[in-house]
Amino acid sequence: MNDRVNSDIPTSRRILRPRRLALLGTVAALGVAVLAASPGSLPFGPNSFIAPAQAAESAATPPGFGDLVSKVKPAVISVRVKIDQDNDKSAMLQQNRMDQDEDSPFDQFSRQFGFRGPGGMNGMPRQRHQMITGEGSGFFISADGYAVTNNHVVDHAESVQVTLDDGTSYTAKVVGTDPKTDLALIKVDGKKDFPFVKFSDQKPRIGDWVVAVGNPFGLGGTVTAGIVSASGRDIGNGPYDDFIQIDAPINKGNSGGPAFDMNGNVIGVNTAIFSPSGGSVGIGFDIPASTAKLVVAQLKDKGAVTRGWLGVQVQPVTAEIADSLGLKEARGAIVDTPQDGSPAAKAGIEAGDVITAVNGTTVKDSRDLARTIATLAPGSSVKLDVFHKGDSKTVTLALGELPNERQAKADVGKEQSGPDTPRLGLALAPAGDVQGAGQKGVVVTEVDPQGPAAQRGIQTGDVILNVGGKAVANVGDVRSELAQAKSSGKRSVLLQVRSAQATRFVAVPFA
Repeated sequence: MNDRVNSDIPTSRRILRPRRLALLGTVAALGVAVLAASPGSLPFGPNSFIAPAQAAESAATPPGFGDLVSKVKPAVISVRVKIDQDNDKSAMLQQNRMDQDEDSPFDQFSRQFGFRGPGGMNGMPRQRHQMITGEGSGFFISADGYAVTNNHVVDHAESVQVTLDDGTSYTAKVVGTDPKTDLALIKVDGKKDFPFVKFSDQKPRIGDWVVAVGNPFGLGGTVTAGIVSASGRDIGNGPYDDFIQIDAPINKGNSGGPAFDMNGNVIGVNTAIFSPSGGSVGIGFDIPASTAKLVVAQLKDKGAVTRGWLGVQVQPVTAEIADSLGLKEARGAIVDTPQDGSPAAKAGIEAGDVITAVNGTTVKDSRDLARTIATLAPGSSVKLDVFHKGDSKTVTLALGELPNERQAKADVGKEQSGPDTPRLGLALAPAGDVQGAGQKGVVVTEVDPQGPAAQRGIQTGDVILNVGGKAVANVGDVRSELAQAKSSGKRSVLLQVRSAQATRFVAVPFA
């Protein structure tokens, strides 16, 4: 997939399945799972070797999750929505269709935990202007009726109804949504004493217990348990992916429901599962509480989310790119193109610069940069550590506001362009000699399919603008810069290449 971050960085799900990812949404074959290990004892480890009397007592009355569940379960709600079929552009409807082509993007991850099949619950064809329904989960975060769920659960909803654990139902209104993180804030009016839960202030550790509560397959008030399996997961949903992976079973209908730690605090919002069949296989994904808190606060205050905007297209710094630039580590984000008039361009950031830190915090890669900038408010002042033409410098600038029409994109390492001389497996010509290629750089007229450039995705028609940090205008310039790079002991050369899709940097190893 494409690993480029079109940060504009803003400057800011679905259920995963091997062949079909499913967003969590409503009613299939039921199964019962027995939790063998209690939250206080593992089947193996230091506690395994205990006195027989103790073992017998422990086996008779194993600790469980009962106290925790009785504390948090009343705050979890089932969310039921109605949508006019003419408005089924919603993420839930689109991502939850089970009869689509297997090659569609939704065959990778299906986040929709709300169920709305193409023909409704019974699979019958819908009539025009028929209202269709979907179900998901949510949870109260305040006594006066504010509740969190997924954007794809309430997207394009004509009406929203929530049902509490005691069976009481209320009509809710959508306060605001944020498609980029798949979060939504809804509000139930009329009462001031709803049971509620809080977001955790601590990042969960891998291996910590987690309890999920929700409305899988329409079975409200369902509790499952497991552990935190991983963190920082990128499932290719967007530039801000930073999911917590859990193995507590979650299914369609769990979308928007909470995952709790042992203190009864919400560590994440269930949003996606990886599933070959549409049911849980023990790989679920949660939006972290840290992200949810920031988004929900803005939705409550303004009904929408604004994100800082740096205004650059960036890509990860690979080992080859780091070597060609003289960087000691393959870290940071290399700037492909600063957008005209953007905060980055005004601050003097150029193509080929590597952003290594934001406000003193190291930038791991392009996605890390996108997520970091997105958490900052428009207008805020930031300090960027930049590696510029062999030297390090600090740039201070004021972030802009990410325009609504801009979308941050991130490349995941697939290099699609990279020019070289014949020794790199390329035939070149001055751009001015090729119609439609412009006046800058050299055009790739032929690519050796066995050469290193081809292996890096260089294609006929690509235009090489820069080699080793120097602009090139003819084949001689390219050969000269390649020779210079090789004589300086570098094992690869960094090329700035313009293709039909974008301008980017590609490190091509010497043959």
